[in-house]
Amino acid sequence: MKENHVNVKNLLKFILGSAFGIAMFLVPIPQGESFTTLLDYLKNFLKSLFGGSLPYILLVIVVGSAILTVYDYICKPDWIRKNQYLSKAFSTTPLYLVSKVIGAIVIAMVVLGKGPEFILSADTGASMVSLSGTLFCIVLGFSFILPFLTDCGIMEFLGVLLRPVVRPLFHVPGRASVDLMASWFGASNAAVILTREQYMKGFYTRREAGYIMTNFSLVSIPFCLLVADTVGIANLFPAFYLCICVVGIVLAVIIARIPPIRTIPDTYQEQAGKQLHEEVPQEKGILNYALEISCKRAEGFNAKGVLASGMEVVMGMVFDLIPIVIAWGTIALVIATYTPVFNWISYPMGLYMKLFGVKEAFAAAPATLVGFTDMFIPALLLGSISAVKTKFIVGVLSLVQIIYLTEVGTIIIKSEIPLNLWKLFVIFMERTLIAIPLIVLFANLFL
Repeated sequence: MKENHVNVKNLLKFILGSAFGIAMFLVPIPQGESFTTLLDYLKNFLKSLFGGSLPYILLVIVVGSAILTVYDYICKPDWIRKNQYLSKAFSTTPLYLVSKVIGAIVIAMVVLGKGPEFILSADTGASMVSLSGTLFCIVLGFSFILPFLTDCGIMEFLGVLLRPVVRPLFHVPGRASVDLMASWFGASNAAVILTREQYMKGFYTRREAGYIMTNFSLVSIPFCLLVADTVGIANLFPAFYLCICVVGIVLAVIIARIPPIRTIPDTYQEQAGKQLHEEVPQEKGILNYALEISCKRAEGFNAKGVLASGMEVVMGMVFDLIPIVIAWGTIALVIATYTPVFNWISYPMGLYMKLFGVKEAFAAAPATLVGFTDMFIPALLLGSISAVKTKFIVGVLSLVQIIYLTEVGTIIIKSEIPLNLWKLFVIFMERTLIAIPLIVLFANLFL
């Protein structure tokens, strides 16, 4: 006799656990003229709790991580190599070992205030240390709450219901809609971490995870409002955000069907195997099947699993990811801020925008490429631009490019998804070149 997973205990786990996860990640809460989420409140609470000691906590973490990674690489001790959590944090490749050492040097310079200005500047090293402090607080709050969103059944429930729309349009499971909502209302880096964990557990293939990370991880609505305000077009925000959504959807449909995303192996993580079951059996109704697999998923949810899953994310992100974010992010921002590299390489982009009639195209061109390093720099570069329509076009572009090395790019590269720096840049350029004529068309119609 086939086991029935729909019972009172599993239903309560599914409903109450999922409700908590949704409340923390996805429910918008008014905050002044914008809104936020409970996860953001928790992040801010942790930041205020740590206060001025946060940079020193990061200093200990990053320097300690570099020392232990060098020790592991040279001595290969069993107490690290055979431990599930420690090996995740400290066993790595030569490239990432060097990156961790650079991260340790950078944070030591910034926190102690000793070193060259191009490292200590608020535009470079200090900015990355501040961002890493935010990421640290997100990870601490996020890691032990994430299982309520991923393991209580709500992703299975929504996946079955939304599959008929999401699968043919974007070539991904219906559950990917939760990743999109997590980034819309929360933070794009949180959505990328969520996608990575879903891949590691066998719910996405490599291609699906890579695609979701590079197309669905939009920045949050409050950040979009911040960018609009920074470039001086907050009064146009409804049209601004509508354009972001429309262009974002069109890009997602196109990028799924072209290389390099199309060429990523459509295979599951080997140890996890395929765990996805969104296809509705012929003899069952869609709602009944959605409820059944949701309760089946919720059945295995327990406190021990939450702690184990949370610890794995914390160790991987805090000791492995944060040092690399500081290293690569600082290098990228130094190049963007203190060298003319982006001015040189952006000349073809000036020609491209001029082709579509964009005013002050060459002055705005560097802002179209510098977004590869960080999402906020393009907005800062538009101060010298006087044409409102050009500010609108480049502002929207900076928010639909998605591949930001200081935020999601490093997380993607550090995941097991086969997307290296070069492939990310190719996707970034595909998004940029396809988006510009679409945004210009939108701007000409509505402004």
